[in-house]
Amino acid sequence: MKSTCALPTSCVLPVLKSPEDYQVFRISPEDKNRLALLVDPTLGHAKLTCCVEIFDAGGRTPTHRHQVAVEMFYVLQGEGRVVCDGKSSMIRTGDSILVPSHGVHFVENTSAQRLYLLSVMVPNEDFAELIREGIPAELDEEDMAVLNRTRSI
Repeated sequence: MKSTCALPTSCVLPVLKSPEDYQVFRISPEDKNRLALLVDPTLGHAKLTCCVEIFDAGGRTPTHRHQVAVEMFYVLQGEGRVVCDGKSSMIRTGDSILVPSHGVHFVENTSAQRLYLLSVMVPNEDFAELIREGIPAELDEEDMAVLNRTRSI
């Protein structure tokens, strides 16, 4: 039996950004980490927030939990530690971590080099708003080298 469903006749353009377009913030002035927003609810009606978290040496998130959201981290570069509900795990380039809702957690950079994490939170649970209320910051040459990396296959 043939499908009678027709393909859409209109095209919705995707939201395309490059590192030069990212908005970057520190949540508070004393933070040793910055967050570069990739996607948040202000773009394309997304129900998630995706950012690159950049931790300088000694950088750490506050201990916190999310009431509804799950949070996934992917280590783009560097080494660190994630603690969730009292369980500590060392992380390094290529690792992924899923923190369930209600998991009391924090992430910290344990090395002298920067730690770069791709962070995805679903649903947003006011994460993007918290970031945007922070202090504007910038990406430096080291950050751009990590975010613009290309590899030959």
